[in-house]
Amino acid sequence: MTWGDTMVRERWERRRQAALQRDMLPSWYATRRRRRTLAAAGLAALAMIWAATAVSWNLAPSDTAMAVSLPLLGLSVVVMLPVVTLLNVATRGSMSLAERLLDERQVAERLRSFTVAHRVMLGILVVLAVVVLSTDTEDVPMASVALGVVGLFETHMLLPVLVAGWRQADPPPGDEEDEDL
Repeated sequence: MTWGDTMVRERWERRRQAALQRDMLPSWYATRRRRRTLAAAGLAALAMIWAATAVSWNLAPSDTAMAVSLPLLGLSVVVMLPVVTLLNVATRGSMSLAERLLDERQVAERLRSFTVAHRVMLGILVVLAVVVLSTDTEDVPMASVALGVVGLFETHMLLPVLVAGWRQADPPPGDEEDEDL
């Protein structure tokens, strides 16, 4: 890696860190209940991808499969982009920033979130394997395979952010004496 590449990367990381420190729509993630609502919306968006996979598995190749799958995928993207953005801001980038830019508390929360997310992902893979192995797989539509791969990728990438948003506690209330100073 050249000196110029290093400078560009460092500048990018600094800008990203600064962007994640700004409060963007803070009322959307100010309380634990709202962060959990955002995480639930993210899970619903992931469920849309898996629903599109199931529809494609059962109905493809057909116009009905395409007419159902494409809107589900589009709606999933429309829901997921703001959810992931707001949860990244709510966690101050603990899931997306380089580890050297995080404090000890953020690193610990990141590790906990990754651990929970990987356990959930293992459960998803087991269920998926059981479903695939227990069904007739002679004529599997390629569209359902492609959607399944997209679903696996998205689930694997987004679960840690959703778990972090779900688990994040509310900050402790400030002391009244400190506010007067």
